Amino acid sequence: METDNRRSPGNAGAFAQLAIAWLTMFVVGSDLFVVSPLLPLISADYAVPASAAGLSVTVFAVTYMLSAPALGHLADRVGRGRVLTWCLCAFGAANLLTAIAGDFTWLLATRIVAGAAAAGVSPSIYSLAGSSAPPERRATRLAIVVSGLLMSLSFGTPIGLLTAASLGWPIVFAALGGLSLLLAGANNRVWHDPSAATSRAALAHRLTATVLAARLAPTVLWSAALYAMYTYLGEGLSASGYSTEEIAEAILFYGCGAIAGTLIGGRIADRLGANMTISIGLLGLSSCLLLLLVALHLGVVVNGAFGLASLSAQLFFPAQQLRLANQFPSSPATILAWNNSALFLGISLGSLIGGQAVAFGGFQTDLIIAAAIAIVGWITNQDGRRRHAEVRITPPHPPCGVKVG
Repeated sequence: METDNRRSPGNAGAFAQLAIAWLTMFVVGSDLFVVSPLLPLISADYAVPASAAGLSVTVFAVTYMLSAPALGHLADRVGRGRVLTWCLCAFGAANLLTAIAGDFTWLLATRIVAGAAAAGVSPSIYSLAGSSAPPERRATRLAIVVSGLLMSLSFGTPIGLLTAASLGWPIVFAALGGLSLLLAGANNRVWHDPSAATSRAALAHRLTATVLAARLAPTVLWSAALYAMYTYLGEGLSASGYSTEEIAEAILFYGCGAIAGTLIGGRIADRLGANMTISIGLLGLSSCLLLLLVALHLGVVVNGAFGLASLSAQLFFPAQQLRLANQFPSSPATILAWNNSALFLGISLGSLIGGQAVAFGGFQTDLIIAAAIAIVGWITNQDGRRRHAEVRITPPHPPCGVKVG
């Protein structure tokens, strides 16, 4: 009983950290995903074309991609908890300013600030959640935190859209801003990061351009394969004769598969290792995209195929985060920030490639190309594992003047 009592404060602290991290990613994700369905309302209020209103999504994503590595590096230098709190405060303020932006130019400026601030939140949260977990539970904790981001797509976005329809779109950003400021205080209380500050030499250790490209190539290829399909999911199903309700049902299955895949991927990575889970995820994504192609052709179990493809795909992300954090223990926020930038780069490439594939041969061609990209990602990952293993088994050079044998 005494042992249980001693353990309970630590368990309660871990639960509070996990819950606050999950809520933080849910709020950040809601802000990221809610803008797209609000574009018609924003366009009407500011009297700008829909294409111009879409710039509010573009500037957020581009700023996030460009800012993440610098803010991740800063977090490893001055403290992940400190940068997390600062960025959440900036994120909250940017959303409050979005709600009261007097013209479209000011709205774009606030979205740029929001994108930069969000780029500092995610890698800090991931590195803190991973480093605070026992080694055998690290990927599971990371997966739970990532599930907050995915849940925001399934629940946060619809709630925001319904709120905007009844109360106006500014109230959505005002609510997100207020919640962000509350979460800044909550995160500041639960995270203790005494060993966060590291030397410049430690941060530079092995983070060369060549190493980053090799380690992050699977993330770029994975997200390119996934979003080449997902970006044109609605258009592909519509061209196949699916109604709006049927498309919404397919997206629901896709979202549920993504959440399940993330949580399962974390458990598998903790049990089988990150490398094995990454390989399973990439091969599973490729196979399930081809299965989806067959399902669409036959007109059977299409929703199940979408859900299975999403589940298989999401095995990858928590395992990749775990592997990167383990490979770069002195700079986890930096490498996870680079991984987030690689994710956004892959999304951009996937959307571009998918658009060309759909224009050339329809959604079926898009699925084939996406499956091929996933296979290239698997091959790249296998080659990276082999070369990394070779580096690890290379015997070190003896000190100068020491004879061997």
